[in-house]
Amino acid sequence: MAKVLYEKDGRIGRITLNRPEVLNAIDESMPHELAEAVLKADTDRDIHLMVLSGAGKAFCAGYDLSHYAANKGPNKGIQEIPWDPMQDFQIFWANTQGFMSLFRAMKPVICKIHGFAVAGGSDIALCSDLVIMGENAQIGYMPSRVWGCPTTAMWVHRLGPEKAKKMMFTGDKITGKEAAEIGLVLNAVPENKLDEEVEKLASRMASVPINQLAMHKMVINSAIEAQINQTQRLATVFDGIARHSPEGVNFKTRVEQEGWKTAVSERDNGLFDWTSNTPIKSG
Repeated sequence: MAKVLYEKDGRIGRITLNRPEVLNAIDESMPHELAEAVLKADTDRDIHLMVLSGAGKAFCAGYDLSHYAANKGPNKGIQEIPWDPMQDFQIFWANTQGFMSLFRAMKPVICKIHGFAVAGGSDIALCSDLVIMGENAQIGYMPSRVWGCPTTAMWVHRLGPEKAKKMMFTGDKITGKEAAEIGLVLNAVPENKLDEEVEKLASRMASVPINQLAMHKMVINSAIEAQINQTQRLATVFDGIARHSPEGVNFKTRVEQEGWKTAVSERDNGLFDWTSNTPIKSG
């Protein structure tokens, strides 16, 4: 079954993340399938823009921890120690470029977020040109607490340094309403109005000639492309270090022993010391 669906709908190319049974968690093929769908839309002279969404209950819950963290032993995301940083970089740089196909496409991309766009899911969403969320949907990068660094580094480019630091230093999730208020996303609307809001914007944009849309996107992107490329290279290296640091290794061990739901809960509530690999005593 395709992990990413593509449908041509008049002047709109509809791209849908399609692993609903795991909240569209990212596996090894999804970033590449995403890039292929973007290319289909971008090279179709009938398509003026893309709408990106997720099937099922959420947009995307991030990388599939049941695959990358819960299984014992090495995998493409976790090597034996000592690890090869360039091999890790090559794998996850390719994934980052898959996500960035949304940003680099000539045609604009509207991302529709319902449920969650967290961890690697936020990486995907924030590479889009315009993001509209349900007011109660949640976005955040919780692995910034341990075991990750957002490889697309789009937080700082959307928020500026201080607000981006707050999100990375805490790993907190925020609602769509909060994300719109701080300027992370374009808009947030009640969940029962989300489809209507996205379609209204898509319809308005679809009436603009392709070349006009492409020129404006290219000009605006050019203002930040050099900085994005630099930060993404550093972030992708650091993401590999985060997964292979002592704390990162301890996190994976905890996932293997207690299950990823328990380990993630301990990570997010701040009641676990990943350096000593022991719970933090309250009080």
